[in-house]
Amino acid sequence: MVIKFKNVTKTFGDVIALRDVSFEVAKGEFVFITGPSGSGKTTVLRLILGEILPDSGKITYQGTEVAKLSEKELPFYRRKIGCVFQDYKVLPEKTVGENIEIALAAIDFPVDKWAKKVDEVLKAAGINSRTNFFPSQLAGGELQRVSFARALAVNPELILADEPTGNLDWKTAKEMMELFEKIVKEGKTVIMATHNQEIIDKMKKRIIGLKEGRLEK
Repeated sequence: MVIKFKNVTKTFGDVIALRDVSFEVAKGEFVFITGPSGSGKTTVLRLILGEILPDSGKITYQGTEVAKLSEKELPFYRRKIGCVFQDYKVLPEKTVGENIEIALAAIDFPVDKWAKKVDEVLKAAGINSRTNFFPSQLAGGELQRVSFARALAVNPELILADEPTGNLDWKTAKEMMELFEKIVKEGKTVIMATHNQEIIDKMKKRIIGLKEGRLEK
């Protein structure tokens, strides 16, 4: 198993975000985490990243307990994970290519190989013609492709996607899903939080449903 949650509970003050949640995700799976706003979808992704820790229960990544990683170990752990966000999280003052280079710098990727890697991941995302554009010059679908390319740049074993089609029209969302499908076929694992029922129905992937922090039966 790539990811395993065992009896995980997480609270924020008086709010119980997750209640005794258990599930597993295998290598090469494409899994949807679904549920209405406030059901705990984003909390699951943040727990996997080690941004927050569970109050009880255990989360393991390929057998390693995330909560037991030291501050020195966490950055190396996160290098194995690529993230795609609904709001893109690109730096507006940097070009598309420079945004990818920042991700490469964070993993100490050899500088002399940056140009080749940037071109490679932007081609994979279908946006290599926009290398020297700034984010303000791009449409929402193009910005999401930049976010996708940046996630690929670190050559992750696992990609976490948080509502990646939330700001996209159906045609563009469908194109993004095809990109995710492609990388799953290459052996990567994708865990995607979404409440887009049309995407869920058409993709026909395994669903981990949440409601008020609990797994739906």
